[in-house]
Amino acid sequence: MSSALGKLSGSRELQGDDAEEASRGELLDALRAQKMARSPHAFVRGNTIDHYRWLSRIKANLPDGPPVWICGDCHVGNLGPVADLEGGVEIQIRDLDQTVIGNPAHDLVRLALSLASAARGSNLAGITTARMIEVMIEGYEAGLEALDDEKLAVREPEVVKTVRRQALGRKWRDLANERIGGTAPFIPLGKRFWAPSDDEKWEIGLLLDSPQIKSLILALNRRSDEARVELVDAAYWVKGCSSLGKLRYAALVHVSGERKDKFSLIDIKQAVPSAAPAKRSATMPRHHGERVVAGARALSPNLGDRMAAGDLCGQPVIVRELMPNDLKLELEQFSREDAVRSARYLAGVVGKAHGRQMAPDIRQAWNRELHRRHPPDIAAPTWLWNTVVGLLVRHEEAYLKHCRRTAFAVKPGAAA
Repeated sequence: MSSALGKLSGSRELQGDDAEEASRGELLDALRAQKMARSPHAFVRGNTIDHYRWLSRIKANLPDGPPVWICGDCHVGNLGPVADLEGGVEIQIRDLDQTVIGNPAHDLVRLALSLASAARGSNLAGITTARMIEVMIEGYEAGLEALDDEKLAVREPEVVKTVRRQALGRKWRDLANERIGGTAPFIPLGKRFWAPSDDEKWEIGLLLDSPQIKSLILALNRRSDEARVELVDAAYWVKGCSSLGKLRYAALVHVSGERKDKFSLIDIKQAVPSAAPAKRSATMPRHHGERVVAGARALSPNLGDRMAAGDLCGQPVIVRELMPNDLKLELEQFSREDAVRSARYLAGVVGKAHGRQMAPDIRQAWNRELHRRHPPDIAAPTWLWNTVVGLLVRHEEAYLKHCRRTAFAVKPGAAA
């Protein structure tokens, strides 16, 4: 980042808003490069576009599943506790930027790859990775058969139990302290939040005042249509790898009405084209924000019911209110037992998300296809194991080249 700052301070070619936009873009590119260089697991999580490019090159013999909404970027960090409108919490997929109607096998591959990467980061033996991939199929099949109102019939690992307990005990002050550093009615500027331009703040106000978004915020806060939603503060949000370089804003709003006034934190995120391959016959919304909302409602109802699509600064966006009970699963370091149990359980969560979209006969046919491609005498399904190994090799090479470019401030694309 220091090299980016030096380059920006020495530039005299751009003036006014163009210079500000260029400065922000270059800083975000530098931050993204640093985040992805932190570990092989971080690189896997932040590298969706190359993931699918490499997947197409290794000629993976994936089973062809029924066309359903898939996450498209189903790594470990994109699963976790998600609150519903009634205050309940369920482990669901929590990021749907890449969602498309596609092959459910792609979500299994992405999850297996991130689990294998996390296991390597925890210095676990390759035997553990093989066992994780084997039990993923067991968990996924159990999830497929689970009805929407049923508890997943897979033992919840301790690492997931811990995060769930944390989620259930959280209040607004916990969310405010974590995201904006306190409950004071403003967003502090610094490393995490940057000042928006006057035009950006004006457009944010218009977006939140639109009938669809205003109705969503009022409904989430259980207010009547006569209640008021007032924008208190807004800032550009420097978030994770998937959004760095794109529009991302935090908006603090004041909700008044017949009940006690309260503040809400709104996440506004640019909706981009998906890198995940869609089924050729799939019919999806052309507006990327509407596509994300449709996928979320199919895969993660707790989250989908709290989202709406809109447009900001000429770009499609997704708007959602952040809840204190929403948390991310962090499996940076875990034991062999936790690794195996987490693989089974998280695959079950994904299986349930897929299965709720399938009629019983479609679920059974897909289950048979998975069994057909799971020889009983092999520790892990051949197609999944071979695909993950092939992807790990490519990610490792690309990760080391990325680290070299980042360390020596070599522009991406230059000879390494």
